Formats: sequence, structure tokens, C-alpha cells
Amino acid sequence: MNFTTLNATCYYFDAVVNIGYVRHEDKGMLIDAGIDDSVMRKVLKELRANELPITHLFITHAHADHYGGAQFLQKRHDITTIAPKFEAAILQNPTLEPLYLFQGNDPLQELHNKFLEGKPIQVNQEIEAGEHNIDGFSFITHLLPGHSYHQLAMEINGILFAGDSYFSEEQLDKHKIPYITDADLTLESLHKLKEITCDGAVPGHGVFEQDFTQTVEKNIECHETLLNWLENFISEAEEGISHETVVSEMCEHFAVKNSMLSSWLLYRTAVTAYLIGLIKREKIEHYMERNRWKFKKVQSE
Repeated sequence: MNFTTLNATCYYFDAVVNIGYVRHEDKGMLIDAGIDDSVMRKVLKELRANELPITHLFITHAHADHYGGAQFLQKRHDITTIAPKFEAAILQNPTLEPLYLFQGNDPLQELHNKFLEGKPIQVNQEIEAGEHNIDGFSFITHLLPGHSYHQLAMEINGILFAGDSYFSEEQLDKHKIPYITDADLTLESLHKLKEITCDGAVPGHGVFEQDFTQTVEKNIECHETLLNWLENFISEAEEGISHETVVSEMCEHFAVKNSMLSSWLLYRTAVTAYLIGLIKREKIEHYMERNRWKFKKVQSE
């Protein structure tokens, strides 16, 4: 984990999951909190070594790898915690994440792990997209859904802390089918990102770039490639194809290996997100047949 200076007030911890930091006079704000206590210990040690204050925490979205260290922080410091509306409900009730991934059934014990369920935290202030001034921190939040339901990126002092609104090329190559909840909303958010004027951006996974538009374009290209493959695959199934088969075949085609239930649930959600995108584009239709959710190409008139 490297503590990197971006400008006079903005920094970030370059790690597997990036954590931002912004200083304002005698106050300091973290943007996201890492996956667990060990990460937060390293963050606090670095802040102490640099004599930097910690008074505030902003969570971009309620995925465990972005807030898992927050409870540890809250127990040791008097922190004002800020989070997006709706995401705050999950932060305060983390079992909601394995619950929704498990389609509403009571999650099996193996799904109660730090990758799917962080420790519950207190949220002091829920916010939406727009301009904010909180205890002297002046910033803009941008609503960028598609990866998480009400994800907010923070633009402050020229730097965009983008959360998981886009991924590094390395992450795209690694996961093959990125975790998203709605391909249509994801692409809308990516195009919106290109319109934001700032001095550079820090993604949740990747490195700071002054010009991040090329990386955003790679994300768009990745999602469009997956959508095109899926549309062609479904078009070849004249009798329609079931949801379970689509998930299996798409993972197989892109060499995704799921040996654990938790990872399979994440990929099932991601594949379904691309199906949702094609339904919204009116490229495929969906229907029920013999208690199976099925898809087929929209027939031209």
C-alpha cells in the first residue's frame, strides 16, 4: 500500500482497493475504507506518521471491499460518516448483500464472509448527487449507478474519486465479465464520466490517471463486446434459452471458473446485468416456459 500525493490537499492509498484522503485545515476525510481491519490499521498508521487528521469518512458504495474497515475506524476515532442514500441501508445492515445475491433466500453460512458482508457501521449523513459543503469540505457527488444501485463518485479539489464506476484495464482482463447490476445504467455512467472535467481520477481498482478517458473507453468497449457476444449467442437459439444455461455458457466462453458459490452468485448477477441491457435495447425478449426464465431474439416484423 503506497500513500500517494495528488495535489496540495488530495492523496490516495494505492492498494488492491484504493482509498482516498482529503485534508481541509484540521480535518481529514477518507474516501472508502478497504476490506477489513488490517487495511484500516495500515491507513491509520500512515496518517499518524504524516501527522494527518482523520475526522470524516465517505463511502462511495456499499460493497464490502469498500467499507469493511470502517467499523474499526469508527471504534477508534470520532468520525462523521457520509454515504449515498440507499447504499446507507446496506452499510448499516450488511446482511442485505448476501441476501440479495442469494435471491432473497436466507444466505447459507458460507456466504457470510468478509467479501460479501462487511461489519455494520453507523452512517451520520445520507446524501444524493449534487453540490455539498459538510464541515468545510466542499465537493460534488456524481450519481454513477450500474455497478451498485446508488453509487456516488466524489469530485473534490480537482480530483475525482470514482469508486467502481470504471475499472482499470488490468481488472477488466482479470475478471473477464465485470461485476455490474445493469449494463444499460453502467454504460450511461461511463459516458457521463467522460463529461466530467477534473485534474484526474482515482478508480476503486486501478491507478490515478490525469487523463482517464481512454480507460473509460476501454470499459465501454468491454461491455459492448460482452453485450454483442450475448446477443449473438441468444440469436442462435431459435427455441429460446434458459437463464441458467446463459449464465453457464457465458462463463464457460469467457473462461470464468467458479469453484465457490459466492463467486458464482457474483457472476450470475453480472451475466443477468447484460441480459437486462439487451432487454432494454429491445434486442431480446424474455418469457416463462415450464417454470424456466428464457430468452430469445426479438423477431423483426
